[in-house]
Amino acid sequence: MTAADPRTIYLSDYQPYSHLLEQVELCFHLDPAATRVKARLHMAPNPLRPGKQDVRLDGEGLKLISCAVNGEALNVVPDATGLSIAAARLPSGAFVLETEVEIAPEGNTALEGLYMSNGMYCTQCEAEGFRKITFYPDRPDVMTRFKVRIEGDLPVLLSNGNPVAQGEAWAEWDDPWPKPAYLFALVAGDLVNFPDHFTTMSGREVALNIWVRPGDEGRCAWGMASLKAAMLWDEQVYGREYDLDIFNIVAVDDFNMGAMENKGLNIFNSKAVLASADTATDDDFARVESIIAHEYFHNWTGNRITCRDWFQLCLKEGLTVYRDQQFSSDLRSAPVKRIQDVLALRARQFREDGGPLAHPVRPDHYIEINNFYTATVYEKGAEVIGMLRRLVGDADYARALDLYFARHDGQAATIEDWLAVFAEVSGRDLTQFKLWYTQAGTPVLKVSEDWADGRYTLTLEQENPPTPGQPEKAPKLIPVAIGLIGPNGDEVVPTQLLEFGEAKHSYVYDGLGARPVASILRGFSAPVIVERSVSIEDRAFLLAHDSDAFNRWEAGRTLGKELLARMITEAAEPLPEFLTAMEALAFDDTLEPAYRALALRLPSEDDMAATLFAAGHVPDPAAIHAARDALHLAMAQQMRPRLAALESAMHVPGAYSADAASAGKRALRLGVLGLLARLDGGSAAREAYYDASNMTESFGALAILLEIGEGSTVLADFEEKFQDDRLVMDKWFAVQVACAKPEAMADVVRDLTQHRGFDIKNPNRFRAVFGAMAANHAGFHEADGAGYDLLADWLIKLDRLNPQTAARMSTGFESWPRYDIDRQEMMRAALERILASKGLSRDLGEMAARMLAR
Repeated sequence: MTAADPRTIYLSDYQPYSHLLEQVELCFHLDPAATRVKARLHMAPNPLRPGKQDVRLDGEGLKLISCAVNGEALNVVPDATGLSIAAARLPSGAFVLETEVEIAPEGNTALEGLYMSNGMYCTQCEAEGFRKITFYPDRPDVMTRFKVRIEGDLPVLLSNGNPVAQGEAWAEWDDPWPKPAYLFALVAGDLVNFPDHFTTMSGREVALNIWVRPGDEGRCAWGMASLKAAMLWDEQVYGREYDLDIFNIVAVDDFNMGAMENKGLNIFNSKAVLASADTATDDDFARVESIIAHEYFHNWTGNRITCRDWFQLCLKEGLTVYRDQQFSSDLRSAPVKRIQDVLALRARQFREDGGPLAHPVRPDHYIEINNFYTATVYEKGAEVIGMLRRLVGDADYARALDLYFARHDGQAATIEDWLAVFAEVSGRDLTQFKLWYTQAGTPVLKVSEDWADGRYTLTLEQENPPTPGQPEKAPKLIPVAIGLIGPNGDEVVPTQLLEFGEAKHSYVYDGLGARPVASILRGFSAPVIVERSVSIEDRAFLLAHDSDAFNRWEAGRTLGKELLARMITEAAEPLPEFLTAMEALAFDDTLEPAYRALALRLPSEDDMAATLFAAGHVPDPAAIHAARDALHLAMAQQMRPRLAALESAMHVPGAYSADAASAGKRALRLGVLGLLARLDGGSAAREAYYDASNMTESFGALAILLEIGEGSTVLADFEEKFQDDRLVMDKWFAVQVACAKPEAMADVVRDLTQHRGFDIKNPNRFRAVFGAMAANHAGFHEADGAGYDLLADWLIKLDRLNPQTAARMSTGFESWPRYDIDRQEMMRAALERILASKGLSRDLGEMAARMLAR
């Protein structure tokens, strides 16, 4: 199959698999160039598929050595995508199908199936990687018990489940819980473990291990603490207990994703599990904590209950993202976490929803499933869970989850199964709510207000814009949390939830003594875009008085966006009201430092481009960049007399701690240093770099200095210190591109691709350079189009090695319709060149075609 001749898979075509798989036994004889895989599949006819059925097994890139049914050899010839055995050649009842294949892990640069990473064997089977290991019904609704034998001369041989036997150069594993093939895992290598244990709520002892390369043991303590915290939290909040005798995590350098939840053997990208004060930032520590929790939580929401087909991907990912967000909120600051999650949602998912790659939370068709591991499935999927919880309430949410676990344990479920338990428990009709799963796009919530004779009238109107394949949409059920604030700052109407499900509706509040200021969409109660005409005075009032922490932050951010838009389109000067409000917020000691740090961050350049485009303007990347610089300078000048004192007050003395309070102080200190750098030429940031005792402060200071063009000396010093640390050097590569002046960015990227440390085969290193390039808004969209050409060139090169990563990195082009005609033509030309490239993969081909609407 080629990109020019894709096969579309539709949800409506789903049929159960032809046979039941009662057990599988696998034997691996490991060899870098010629690994042998023997598989024994115990099969029986599926009563849901009456009549005698052919057996179809998926398989790609496999050399078939032998095939037999009940011990009798079969002469079969695989095709490009698998192996078929006619029903006439099969017994009428149960049978054992045996195959032996040969694969070459060392040549597997796509990092799917069984591959090698610096001498270590490892697997990645989600979504459809197992078919690159052996012939198998590689689909999530085929669940069975796996028994695995690994033969190889490496000291550590790991697979799913519990270890049952081992000897010299072999080990056997048995997983007692049925699972689909995408959750299979194998790791073999020269590894050392960081051990611990956990006692479950029923008193069982579970052995815990983080397996790493020798020398990385000193960066495992935080990951282990995060794992134990997640295990305890899942027991206390969801009542879910771990179910095996052992839980293993392995750190792998070459990995396409962040991590993978394979049953009992989680495989992690090294950057998502390794952390120490001198190599990881506070953001890295928080990310490790979150990802470890996410993958552990999958044990129930993904493993014990999986998805029937890949269209139901949001069933496991949306719910598990929501659970890891809850976990982080409980361990850290709930308001700060909510703001961070919404920032990520708007930066990635709103952008996706507003462009040619828009798709429903549950798509109804795909060509390459790897292309649907998207912000819509994950982050918007989590928002849908949060809305459902708001609508039914905490008590019914808990009861529905208990029923879901009880009813569907050991099954491959659907969104319909998920919503059915909520409907049953709550007694609600969720038909309209289901539209959040089936309709693409971000709703626009239009707000208008009227005040007369003690009566306040709030009118809401929803607009659901057309998206690819969905030109018209029905109104969604939108939970809108609101509160009304009186002139003295007191709440005259505390937070209430409006269940807004019509195209337009008005809500009336009588008996008010004075005109209130409405706080709309508190806690960001629904993933919508709010259009509302609000005066500068009311924005400033909300910034000063709103009791909802999210909306207080939102008031300041919206005020900043409106000001930046005027500076860009009208050459306006920074508003004194905004500068005064930002100063008051920065020095408000009643607010936690992490919250103040977030409030001081101006909207990103990409966010401003989207805002301007939505308002009918053609975004000018250079003008956006200049306006943000000017507003940063104005903020610094406004706060000049007090910045040094605040920077000093936020210094955290003593040994490094990754706790939320200390991290918040460091975040605010770096925000202040960024403002100071615009006044003192970077002297305070330079001093902070050389005095730093942890990576957060040294890397943060480096980024500040590079941003103002004063970082060459510290950049060289940073490289000298960390040139042998692969994860820290990813930061070194990325920060240079992210902070490059727009006119110089393409040259910076070219130089870095010639650096001895650049490796196109390593996804982390490729993302460090080209992910940062696409994120440098003004640089990527420089008028000469050099950024577009560079990204297209390297995506074509990468596609030949790693199609999955190439496809994901191609989203740098997804917002091309926003810009002026010249930029549009250059981006279209780059995408056309990708589509015309020889040997284009299905992964990258689908993405380019969708962005070009073909």
